[in-house]
Amino acid sequence: MTSNNIENINKTKKIVILFLLILLFLIILIFSIANTMTNDRRLPSLQSTKKELAVRGDIVSSDNFKIASSKKLYKASIDTRYLDLNKKELFIKLFSIYSDISYGKLKTKIDESLKDPGNLVLSYNIDSRTAKNLKELGFKLRRLGVFKQLKIDGGRILRGLNISESGEKRIYSYETTLTPVVGYITKYESNIGKTKVRGIKGLEKKYDDILNKTEDGVLQGNRDVLSYISFDKNSIIKKREDGAKLVLNVPLKLQKNIEMILDKHKEKLTADEIIVSIMNSKTGEVISLASSNRFNPENIKQEDIPSLNVNAVEYQFEPGSVIKPIALALVLDKNRAKTNELFYAYNKGTPNSRGEYPRGRYKIDRFYIKDDHRFKKNYLTLDDIMIFSSNIGLLQLAQRLKGAEIFEGYKRFGFTRKTGIDLPYEKVGQIPPVFRLAAGENKNQDNVFKATVSYGQGMTSTFMQVLKAYSVFNNDGFSVTPRIVSYVEMVSGKYKLDTPPKEKVISKESADEIKRMLIKTVTDGTGKSAQMEGLEIGGKTGTAQIARRGSYLKKYISSFFGFVNDDNNSYTIGVTVINPNSTGKYWYYYYAAQSAVPVFKEVVKNLVSLNYITPKNDIISNKN
Repeated sequence: MTSNNIENINKTKKIVILFLLILLFLIILIFSIANTMTNDRRLPSLQSTKKELAVRGDIVSSDNFKIASSKKLYKASIDTRYLDLNKKELFIKLFSIYSDISYGKLKTKIDESLKDPGNLVLSYNIDSRTAKNLKELGFKLRRLGVFKQLKIDGGRILRGLNISESGEKRIYSYETTLTPVVGYITKYESNIGKTKVRGIKGLEKKYDDILNKTEDGVLQGNRDVLSYISFDKNSIIKKREDGAKLVLNVPLKLQKNIEMILDKHKEKLTADEIIVSIMNSKTGEVISLASSNRFNPENIKQEDIPSLNVNAVEYQFEPGSVIKPIALALVLDKNRAKTNELFYAYNKGTPNSRGEYPRGRYKIDRFYIKDDHRFKKNYLTLDDIMIFSSNIGLLQLAQRLKGAEIFEGYKRFGFTRKTGIDLPYEKVGQIPPVFRLAAGENKNQDNVFKATVSYGQGMTSTFMQVLKAYSVFNNDGFSVTPRIVSYVEMVSGKYKLDTPPKEKVISKESADEIKRMLIKTVTDGTGKSAQMEGLEIGGKTGTAQIARRGSYLKKYISSFFGFVNDDNNSYTIGVTVINPNSTGKYWYYYYAAQSAVPVFKEVVKNLVSLNYITPKNDIISNKN
């Protein structure tokens, strides 16, 4: 082979090798480009989204004070891997000053985390003002080089102090005020990891759905060089919507005054509990529902557990003589008694030195029913029966009603059914079934069940049922539904809640006649100490033994239910004292006239002093 041929072959080889090298380079370049295009290059996102947590709605008094509200909480955290250990002390000191968390507590947390560095939550319970200050601190810490960059996955990352929303906290600004009615809450973690709350008792439970009907706010848009959101036509801006606000019929000042009265009288009477409510007789608006047994919903203790229930609607008891006006109203409404009729008191015997006959005794079956009062006569009028609370007089009247009439009549007045008040867990009480109330009717025999329910024994009710029943006598024979919440305020507006219409219970004539007797009971009978000059006040006392497991204890429930009116306003008021003192020097405190009636009078005085009612000179009333 010639030298020229050899040279040509060598050139060809070189060209082929060069071509293969160029091809290999191109393949590597194409593969590298393709790999870069398909792999996540961890480029910073051009878009930023910020969410703003919405919180539970407020509960507000009628005079615009926040009884319950929610505030946002923030979480402060760092990643201890990024903390410059040479500047650890600086960080702890500055964070302690800004957060008001003790230096020692922070140091212990950080030192423990540095044993296995990673994410560390310094606090979950930071308020909005502190959170704002800590965010400013975060920028200063970066400038001071407290946190260092780390190389992770080929890139350099810096993580400093992070402040983020962690949830909400329920605040009860006036602590025990309006408890247990306002109720309490429990915490839970939402599906996005935020701390939220839900109602367990009281108004918090009853209105939980609308209080917690929230929509978080959203800000979304492109980021600028400082990582702030830059808004344009494509940005998303959604304002947060907090839960609905409940506006109550209850004014804070009146409520606190009533609670102070109850605290004073509970101590004096050494009672288990005193319950008071004031309701507008025409509308059902409850302007106060107070208990002497209250608690702080933010700090519930073991000893508070018996006070968590709203006993005004959850505690069932034999109401006693406060039921007598209801029984007599049914008799009058059926025209089964004449206004001038006389009833034998079954009090035969010799009068004492004051001219009073022995207490009456009336036998039904094997039972003897007695009166608590002595009378200077043997025959009683309808007014006497009511004013002096005669069991014997009333049971004779009750026998004139059929069992079904009593059962339906009591039910019409609201017994054995819920009052409709906007509180959860309301109880309904019991009365004997119709067949028991009707026993012996066809033989014209006296019925012991008719007798006992006529004076409030052998049946149970709640405090609120009796209050609703008494509104009938102050409202032309109609009953109203008690309401604590006035209206609900949402972003879309204010909404009045549906309230059942007034219910006709008895005729206006029957209601007016009972009302007249209740006024006379205050001027001439067992409620004398409740009267005040210039106001129309009526009511009825009741003292009943507490029944447990079929027998009566030597403990009592004393009540006074009635009303107070001026020219323009009309209120139904109830007072119940559970287990006042009944032994020792002040044994007589268990009588309603000595316990419930004085509380009633102080409540009325508060209504006058706060201008809810105004005494008038042209209203006839005896002086104190």
